Amino acid sequence: MTGTEEGWHAVEDGTRLYTKTWKPDSNPKARMVLIHGFSDHCNTYNNFCNLLASKGIEVRSFDQRGWGRSAPTPSSRGASGPTPLVLSDISSFVSSLPTPQTPTPLFLFGHSMGGAEVLHWLASPLVPTALKHRIRGYLLDAPFIAIHPSTRPSPFTVFAGRLAGKVLPKRQLVNQVEPKFLSRDQEVGRVIAEDQLCHDTGTLEGMAGMLDRAGELEKGRVRMREEMGEGGKTRLWVSHGTDDRVCAFAATRKVVDEFMGEVGDKEFKVYEGWYHRLHDEPGECRETYANDVANWIFARLELPSEATPASDSKSRL
Repeated sequence: MTGTEEGWHAVEDGTRLYTKTWKPDSNPKARMVLIHGFSDHCNTYNNFCNLLASKGIEVRSFDQRGWGRSAPTPSSRGASGPTPLVLSDISSFVSSLPTPQTPTPLFLFGHSMGGAEVLHWLASPLVPTALKHRIRGYLLDAPFIAIHPSTRPSPFTVFAGRLAGKVLPKRQLVNQVEPKFLSRDQEVGRVIAEDQLCHDTGTLEGMAGMLDRAGELEKGRVRMREEMGEGGKTRLWVSHGTDDRVCAFAATRKVVDEFMGEVGDKEFKVYEGWYHRLHDEPGECRETYANDVANWIFARLELPSEATPASDSKSRL
């Protein structure tokens, strides 16, 4: 049996962020912070986090500013702020984690928009090096590096949106991710579409920041270095489904191949035919994905660890 705890974390400006913790039934082997995606909140990961907790991994997460229960009023929906504020909220949450009685490695996991945020957090000079060195490894689930070509807006639309965001930063805009593209399990899309906390509403400022973060990653302006993790070593696991119609698989592959060359312990896990929410794919796929995440983490519980060769493995279920 596993257990959960809910709470609130106050960041420096007084904003209160809803938090959720999934705990194993005994002392955890590892801890993981989960950063959710766009129009999302931490409780949509309940099944995934329970699976990880059952394997001995404690998961801690929070609803990001402007999302889920951290957006208590309609006017606060999507008000995530500019990138420095997004990264500061992640730093504040990581800094607030209690120190366990026995050393327990800490990992940082990000899905979609959250995956891009994790990469920027890892590379940003705004984040204290000492805080990054608390992280044993980084895991990305279908990171938002580029929108899928079938739904990608024109460069003019993106430019106009960024310009409008500077003039009217708090102006809200509804932008729904097509539910049928989230998972091959169509029940997943239905549940999220009916979830009032998945409100599909971003501010022009927040959405411009999200697009800028993706663009900087896609163009190679954000590079991962070898010494950015615990023990002066970066450990990075990137996962993506080939049939993701939300975030472009090809863009993720390009970034991994071309802009992460300095990372020795790097793995790109390809899921053949899978959709966007890898942790929410149907049937046995859920267990497969949770096992892949847990096994990668468990292989890195001891320091010093040897660099593992970059691999391009595939799962077909």
